[in-house]
Amino acid sequence: MLLIVAGLVLLWRVAFGNWPWNLAATKRPPDARVESVREARRILGVREDASRETIAEAHRKLAARHHPDRGGDPVEASRINAARDLLIGRPVAKSDEPEK
Repeated sequence: MLLIVAGLVLLWRVAFGNWPWNLAATKRPPDARVESVREARRILGVREDASRETIAEAHRKLAARHHPDRGGDPVEASRINAARDLLIGRPVAKSDEPEK
């Protein structure tokens, strides 16, 4: 019986790419869209005249505090990221930057 269960668990791992007991941890949070610039500024706690640097710093602080890997709420972390994306756009990875 134990061999059958072990075989099924391994089959699950091969078929789905994760262990069956990690199923709940791999679910994505519901869509956490931010509808307006006003709402985005409220989420990040920045003023209307905030610079990109101020917005980025507010995002970094909130993202660190609410990150799911540190016990934070995944929905709130998604809303923080969505607010940043709305206000300053997605951050550019170093590999995406044009060469000078």
